[in-house]
Amino acid sequence: MMLASSALFVNCTSDPIAGPDGIAGIDGTDGIDGINGLDSTEDCRSCHSSEHLDPIKEAYSLTAHATGSSWERGTGGSCAQCHSNEGFIDFQEMGFVSDAGLTKNPITCNGCHNPIDGHRSFDFDTDGNDYALRTFAPVTLIVDESVVLDGTNESDVMGASNACISCHQPRRSGPTSTDGKFLNNSSHWGPHHGPQSTMLEGIQGMNIVGSTVYPAPGTAGHSEGSSCVTCHMSEGGHSWEPSSPSSATCTSCHDAKTEVEGYAADMEILAGQLALIEGQEIDDDDQPVFEADGTTPVMLTGIVHDGHPATGIFDIADSEAAWNYLFLLEDKSNGVHNPEYAKALLKNTIESLQ
Repeated sequence: MMLASSALFVNCTSDPIAGPDGIAGIDGTDGIDGINGLDSTEDCRSCHSSEHLDPIKEAYSLTAHATGSSWERGTGGSCAQCHSNEGFIDFQEMGFVSDAGLTKNPITCNGCHNPIDGHRSFDFDTDGNDYALRTFAPVTLIVDESVVLDGTNESDVMGASNACISCHQPRRSGPTSTDGKFLNNSSHWGPHHGPQSTMLEGIQGMNIVGSTVYPAPGTAGHSEGSSCVTCHMSEGGHSWEPSSPSSATCTSCHDAKTEVEGYAADMEILAGQLALIEGQEIDDDDQPVFEADGTTPVMLTGIVHDGHPATGIFDIADSEAAWNYLFLLEDKSNGVHNPEYAKALLKNTIESLQ
Protein backbone atom coordinates (compact mmCIF):
# COMPACT_ATOMS: atom_id res chain seq x y z
CA MET A 1 0.00 0.00 0.00
CA MET A 2 2.79 2.42 0.77
CA LEU A 3 4.46 1.83 -2.61
CA ALA A 4 1.25 2.46 -4.51
CA SER A 5 0.66 5.75 -2.70
CA SER A 6 4.14 6.99 -3.53
CA ALA A 7 3.65 6.28 -7.21
CA LEU A 8 0.34 8.07 -7.23
CA PHE A 9 1.89 11.14 -5.61
CA VAL A 10 4.65 11.30 -8.19
CA ASN A 11 2.21 11.20 -11.07
CA CYS A 12 0.09 14.04 -9.68
CA THR A 13 3.00 16.48 -9.16
CA SER A 14 4.80 15.71 -12.46
CA ASP A 15 1.83 16.47 -14.73
CA PRO A 16 0.01 19.59 -13.34
CA ILE A 17 -3.28 20.60 -14.86
CA ALA A 18 -3.23 24.21 -16.32
CA GLY A 19 -5.70 26.68 -14.83
CA PRO A 20 -7.78 29.19 -16.84
CA ASP A 21 -6.09 32.32 -18.39
CA GLY A 22 -6.01 35.45 -16.26
CA ILE A 23 -7.49 38.84 -17.23
CA ALA A 24 -5.42 40.69 -19.92
CA GLY A 25 -3.26 43.58 -18.59
CA ILE A 26 -3.54 47.25 -19.63
CA ASP A 27 -1.43 48.33 -22.66
CA GLY A 28 1.68 50.33 -21.79
CA THR A 29 2.25 53.94 -22.89
CA ASP A 30 3.76 54.35 -26.39
CA GLY A 31 7.39 55.45 -26.45
CA ILE A 32 8.58 58.71 -28.08
CA ASP A 33 9.96 58.43 -31.61
CA GLY A 34 13.70 58.94 -31.78
CA ILE A 35 15.38 61.68 -33.88
CA ASN A 36 16.32 60.52 -37.36
CA GLY A 37 20.05 60.07 -37.72
CA LEU A 38 22.08 61.70 -40.50
CA ASP A 39 23.15 59.74 -43.51
CA SER A 40 26.78 59.05 -42.66
CA THR A 41 27.91 60.03 -46.14
CA GLU A 42 25.60 63.01 -46.70
CA ASP A 43 28.18 65.68 -45.77
CA CYS A 44 30.90 63.86 -47.68
CA ARG A 45 28.88 63.63 -50.89
CA SER A 46 28.19 67.36 -50.89
CA CYS A 47 31.89 67.95 -51.67
CA HIS A 48 33.27 64.63 -52.87
CA SER A 49 30.69 63.85 -55.55
CA SER A 50 31.49 64.14 -59.25
CA GLU A 51 28.67 66.63 -59.57
CA HIS A 52 30.49 68.97 -57.19
CA LEU A 53 34.09 68.26 -58.22
CA ASP A 54 33.89 68.15 -62.03
CA PRO A 55 33.14 71.89 -62.48
CA ILE A 56 35.95 72.72 -60.03
CA LYS A 57 38.45 70.59 -61.92
CA GLU A 58 37.38 72.09 -65.23
CA ALA A 59 37.73 75.67 -63.98
CA TYR A 60 41.07 74.94 -62.32
CA SER A 61 42.52 73.28 -65.43
CA LEU A 62 42.33 76.62 -67.26
CA THR A 63 44.13 78.70 -64.65
CA ALA A 64 47.79 79.69 -64.44
CA HIS A 65 48.07 77.42 -61.41
CA ALA A 66 47.63 74.42 -63.70
CA THR A 67 48.98 75.66 -67.04
CA GLY A 68 51.84 77.70 -68.43
CA SER A 69 55.58 77.19 -68.19
CA SER A 70 56.25 78.37 -64.64
CA TRP A 71 56.51 74.74 -63.51
CA GLU A 72 59.76 74.42 -65.44
CA ARG A 73 61.28 76.22 -62.45
CA GLY A 74 60.09 73.48 -60.10
CA THR A 75 63.55 71.94 -60.03
CA GLY A 76 65.16 75.07 -58.59
CA GLY A 77 65.91 75.15 -54.89
CA SER A 78 64.00 78.20 -53.69
CA CYS A 79 61.54 78.06 -56.61
CA ALA A 80 60.21 74.55 -55.96
CA GLN A 81 58.29 75.52 -52.83
CA CYS A 82 55.78 77.28 -55.07
CA HIS A 83 56.58 76.05 -58.59
CA SER A 84 56.25 72.32 -57.91
CA ASN A 85 53.35 70.36 -56.46
CA GLU A 86 55.65 68.12 -54.44
CA GLY A 87 57.85 71.07 -53.48
CA PHE A 88 54.86 72.99 -52.14
CA ILE A 89 53.78 69.99 -50.06
CA ASP A 90 57.31 69.52 -48.72
CA PHE A 91 57.63 73.16 -47.72
CA GLN A 92 54.28 73.23 -45.94
CA GLU A 93 54.96 70.01 -44.05
CA MET A 94 58.70 70.31 -43.35
CA GLY A 95 59.72 73.91 -44.00
CA PHE A 96 62.11 72.90 -46.78
CA VAL A 97 62.03 71.07 -50.11
CA SER A 98 63.53 67.60 -50.34
CA ASP A 99 65.21 66.26 -53.45
CA ALA A 100 61.99 64.38 -54.22
CA GLY A 101 60.15 67.69 -54.25
CA LEU A 102 62.23 69.11 -57.11
CA THR A 103 59.79 68.28 -59.91
CA LYS A 104 58.13 69.99 -62.86
CA ASN A 105 54.62 69.03 -61.79
CA PRO A 106 52.02 71.83 -61.57
CA ILE A 107 50.07 72.32 -58.37
CA THR A 108 47.17 69.85 -58.24
CA CYS A 109 44.21 69.30 -55.91
CA ASN A 110 46.35 67.43 -53.41
CA GLY A 111 48.86 70.27 -53.37
CA CYS A 112 46.48 72.65 -51.65
CA HIS A 113 44.29 69.98 -50.05
CA ASN A 114 45.52 67.11 -47.88
CA PRO A 115 43.86 63.80 -48.82
CA ILE A 116 45.83 61.80 -46.24
CA ASP A 117 45.41 63.65 -42.95
CA GLY A 118 42.14 65.10 -44.25
CA HIS A 119 39.81 67.23 -42.17
CA ARG A 120 40.87 68.53 -38.78
CA SER A 121 37.28 68.18 -37.59
CA PHE A 122 34.13 66.61 -39.00
CA ASP A 123 31.89 68.75 -36.81
CA PHE A 124 31.30 71.24 -39.60
CA ASP A 125 28.32 72.85 -37.88
CA THR A 126 30.50 73.88 -34.93
CA ASP A 127 34.00 74.10 -36.36
CA GLY A 128 33.27 74.96 -39.99
CA ASN A 129 34.39 73.02 -43.04
CA ASP A 130 38.14 73.31 -43.47
CA TYR A 131 38.03 71.57 -46.87
CA ALA A 132 41.10 69.61 -45.76
CA LEU A 133 43.22 72.61 -46.75
CA ARG A 134 46.88 71.86 -46.28
CA THR A 135 47.72 75.00 -44.30
CA PHE A 136 45.96 77.77 -42.38
CA ALA A 137 49.10 78.98 -40.59
CA PRO A 138 50.12 82.67 -40.60
CA VAL A 139 52.99 83.32 -43.00
CA THR A 140 56.46 84.65 -42.21
CA LEU A 141 57.72 86.75 -45.10
CA ILE A 142 60.63 85.33 -47.05
CA VAL A 143 62.26 88.75 -47.41
CA ASP A 144 61.69 89.86 -43.82
CA GLU A 145 61.31 87.26 -41.08
CA SER A 146 60.22 89.95 -38.62
CA VAL A 147 56.93 90.28 -40.53
CA VAL A 148 54.16 87.70 -40.17
CA LEU A 149 51.02 88.05 -42.28
CA ASP A 150 47.71 86.51 -41.24
CA GLY A 151 44.71 86.62 -43.57
CA THR A 152 42.27 85.67 -40.81
CA ASN A 153 39.36 88.08 -40.35
CA GLU A 154 35.57 88.04 -40.18
CA SER A 155 35.33 87.14 -43.85
CA ASP A 156 37.83 84.30 -43.47
CA VAL A 157 37.59 83.05 -39.90
CA MET A 158 39.80 80.01 -40.47
CA GLY A 159 42.54 81.85 -42.33
CA ALA A 160 42.27 79.91 -45.58
CA SER A 161 43.84 82.92 -47.33
CA ASN A 162 47.13 82.06 -45.65
CA ALA A 163 47.50 79.20 -48.11
CA CYS A 164 47.53 81.86 -50.85
CA ILE A 165 49.85 84.19 -48.95
CA SER A 166 52.45 81.43 -48.56
CA CYS A 167 53.31 81.87 -52.26
CA HIS A 168 51.86 85.25 -53.18
CA GLN A 169 54.58 87.29 -51.51
CA PRO A 170 57.75 89.04 -52.76
CA ARG A 171 60.89 86.97 -53.33
CA ARG A 172 63.24 89.96 -53.20
CA SER A 173 63.62 93.15 -51.21
CA GLY A 174 63.88 96.63 -52.67
CA PRO A 175 67.15 98.13 -53.91
CA THR A 176 69.95 99.05 -51.53
CA SER A 177 72.48 101.82 -52.02
CA THR A 178 76.21 101.56 -52.55
CA ASP A 179 77.61 105.09 -52.75
CA GLY A 180 74.25 106.29 -54.04
CA LYS A 181 74.14 103.65 -56.79
CA PHE A 182 72.37 100.32 -57.30
CA LEU A 183 73.72 97.46 -59.40
CA ASN A 184 71.03 95.40 -61.10
CA ASN A 185 72.42 92.29 -62.75
CA SER A 186 69.11 90.49 -63.35
CA SER A 187 66.57 91.03 -66.12
CA HIS A 188 64.04 89.48 -63.70
CA TRP A 189 64.78 91.93 -60.91
CA GLY A 190 61.83 93.13 -58.88
CA PRO A 191 59.55 91.70 -56.20
CA HIS A 192 58.79 88.60 -58.32
CA HIS A 193 55.34 87.78 -59.67
CA GLY A 194 53.51 87.45 -56.38
CA PRO A 195 53.57 90.58 -54.19
CA GLN A 196 49.78 90.58 -53.75
CA SER A 197 49.80 89.88 -50.01
CA THR A 198 52.20 92.72 -49.22
CA MET A 199 50.33 95.13 -51.47
CA LEU A 200 47.17 94.20 -49.57
CA GLU A 201 48.99 94.84 -46.30
CA GLY A 202 50.50 98.09 -47.58
CA ILE A 203 54.17 97.17 -47.12
CA GLN A 204 57.30 96.35 -49.17
CA GLY A 205 56.97 99.27 -51.55
CA MET A 206 59.67 101.94 -51.43
CA ASN A 207 57.79 104.65 -49.51
CA ILE A 208 59.32 107.62 -51.30
CA VAL A 209 58.50 110.87 -49.51
CA GLY A 210 56.07 113.07 -51.40
CA SER A 211 52.85 115.03 -51.16
CA THR A 212 50.64 111.97 -50.65
CA VAL A 213 50.45 110.33 -47.22
CA TYR A 214 50.88 106.56 -47.04
CA PRO A 215 48.16 104.64 -45.16
CA ALA A 216 49.23 102.67 -42.11
CA PRO A 217 50.03 99.01 -42.83
CA GLY A 218 47.10 96.66 -42.47
CA THR A 219 44.43 99.36 -42.66
CA ALA A 220 43.20 98.74 -46.19
CA GLY A 221 39.53 97.85 -46.37
CA HIS A 222 40.33 94.72 -48.36
CA SER A 223 42.81 93.67 -45.70
CA GLU A 224 40.55 94.24 -42.71
CA GLY A 225 37.16 93.26 -44.11
CA SER A 226 37.84 90.96 -47.03
CA SER A 227 40.27 88.22 -48.01
CA CYS A 228 41.77 86.25 -50.87
CA VAL A 229 39.09 83.57 -50.70
CA THR A 230 36.24 86.07 -50.33
CA CYS A 231 37.07 87.89 -53.57
CA HIS A 232 38.72 85.17 -55.64
CA MET A 233 36.70 82.11 -54.57
CA SER A 234 33.16 83.40 -54.19
CA GLU A 235 30.80 80.42 -53.96
CA GLY A 236 33.79 78.08 -53.92
CA GLY A 237 35.00 78.89 -57.43
CA HIS A 238 38.48 77.74 -58.51
CA SER A 239 39.02 80.03 -61.51
CA TRP A 240 40.59 82.64 -59.19
CA GLU A 241 38.89 85.35 -61.23
CA PRO A 242 37.98 88.23 -58.90
CA SER A 243 34.35 88.88 -58.13
CA SER A 244 32.52 91.23 -60.46
CA PRO A 245 32.50 94.83 -59.14
CA SER A 246 28.71 94.71 -59.31
CA SER A 247 28.43 91.45 -57.34
CA ALA A 248 27.17 91.25 -53.78
CA THR A 249 30.72 90.40 -52.71
CA CYS A 250 31.77 93.95 -53.60
CA THR A 251 28.60 95.99 -53.21
CA SER A 252 28.01 94.71 -49.69
CA CYS A 253 30.80 97.12 -48.68
CA HIS A 254 30.82 99.84 -51.34
CA ASP A 255 29.31 100.91 -54.64
CA ALA A 256 30.36 99.06 -57.75
CA LYS A 257 33.76 100.37 -58.86
CA THR A 258 35.39 99.28 -62.09
CA GLU A 259 38.82 100.84 -61.49
CA VAL A 260 40.97 102.80 -59.09
CA GLU A 261 40.62 106.41 -60.17
CA GLY A 262 43.68 107.67 -62.03
CA TYR A 263 45.63 104.42 -61.66
CA ALA A 264 45.99 103.51 -65.34
CA ALA A 265 46.94 107.03 -66.36
CA ASP A 266 49.56 107.36 -63.60
CA MET A 267 51.08 103.97 -64.44
CA GLU A 268 51.49 105.13 -68.04
CA ILE A 269 53.14 108.36 -66.89
CA LEU A 270 55.54 106.47 -64.61
CA ALA A 271 56.42 103.94 -67.31
CA GLY A 272 57.30 106.83 -69.63
CA GLN A 273 59.54 108.43 -67.00
CA LEU A 274 61.38 105.16 -66.31
CA ALA A 275 62.04 104.59 -70.01
CA LEU A 276 64.08 107.82 -70.09
CA ILE A 277 66.30 107.16 -67.06
CA GLU A 278 69.99 106.68 -67.83
CA GLY A 279 72.35 104.17 -66.32
CA GLN A 280 75.73 102.60 -66.99
CA GLU A 281 76.11 99.33 -68.84
CA ILE A 282 77.73 96.34 -67.13
CA ASP A 283 79.52 93.32 -68.57
CA ASP A 284 78.96 89.62 -67.87
CA ASP A 285 81.05 89.95 -64.71
CA ASP A 286 78.83 92.80 -63.43
CA GLN A 287 81.60 95.33 -64.00
CA PRO A 288 80.93 98.81 -65.47
CA VAL A 289 81.66 99.14 -69.18
CA PHE A 290 83.76 102.06 -70.50
CA GLU A 291 84.51 103.51 -73.89
CA ALA A 292 87.88 102.85 -75.56
CA ASP A 293 89.48 105.64 -73.54
CA GLY A 294 88.86 103.62 -70.39
CA THR A 295 87.24 106.49 -68.50
CA THR A 296 84.02 107.40 -70.31
CA PRO A 297 81.19 105.13 -69.13
CA VAL A 298 79.01 103.42 -71.72
CA MET A 299 75.52 104.62 -70.96
CA LEU A 300 72.11 103.05 -71.55
CA THR A 301 68.66 104.62 -71.58
CA GLY A 302 65.70 103.15 -69.75
CA ILE A 303 65.70 101.44 -66.38
CA VAL A 304 62.46 99.65 -67.31
CA HIS A 305 61.27 98.76 -70.82
CA ASP A 306 57.86 97.17 -71.50
CA GLY A 307 57.57 96.04 -67.92
CA HIS A 308 61.04 94.49 -67.75
CA PRO A 309 64.00 95.97 -65.84
CA ALA A 310 67.29 96.70 -67.58
CA THR A 311 70.58 95.46 -66.17
CA GLY A 312 73.10 98.14 -65.29
CA ILE A 313 74.19 100.62 -62.64
CA PHE A 314 71.60 103.25 -61.73
CA ASP A 315 71.11 105.97 -59.15
CA ILE A 316 69.44 104.55 -56.05
CA ALA A 317 66.54 107.03 -56.29
CA ASP A 318 65.80 105.92 -59.85
CA SER A 319 66.05 102.27 -58.78
CA GLU A 320 63.52 102.83 -55.99
CA ALA A 321 61.15 104.35 -58.54
CA ALA A 322 61.63 101.33 -60.80
CA TRP A 323 60.93 98.99 -57.88
CA ASN A 324 57.63 100.70 -57.14
CA TYR A 325 56.54 100.43 -60.76
CA LEU A 326 57.39 96.71 -60.89
CA PHE A 327 55.73 96.16 -57.51
CA LEU A 328 52.49 97.73 -58.75
CA LEU A 329 52.71 95.96 -62.11
CA GLU A 330 53.34 92.52 -60.65
CA ASP A 331 50.51 92.91 -58.16
CA LYS A 332 48.21 92.68 -61.21
CA SER A 333 45.18 94.11 -59.40
CA ASN A 334 45.48 97.57 -61.00
CA GLY A 335 45.53 99.02 -57.51
CA VAL A 336 42.35 97.27 -56.34
CA HIS A 337 44.03 95.26 -53.59
CA ASN A 338 44.98 98.45 -51.75
CA PRO A 339 43.84 101.58 -53.61
CA GLU A 340 45.19 104.18 -51.16
CA TYR A 341 48.63 102.59 -50.90
CA ALA A 342 48.83 102.09 -54.66
CA LYS A 343 47.91 105.72 -55.36
CA ALA A 344 50.40 107.00 -52.78
CA LEU A 345 53.22 104.96 -54.32
CA LEU A 346 52.33 106.19 -57.79
CA LYS A 347 51.91 109.87 -56.95
CA ASN A 348 55.06 110.17 -54.84
CA THR A 349 57.17 108.16 -57.26
CA ILE A 350 56.11 110.30 -60.22
CA GLU A 351 56.89 113.45 -58.23
CA SER A 352 60.37 112.14 -57.40
CA LEU A 353 61.23 111.79 -61.10
CA GLN A 354 59.98 115.21 -62.22
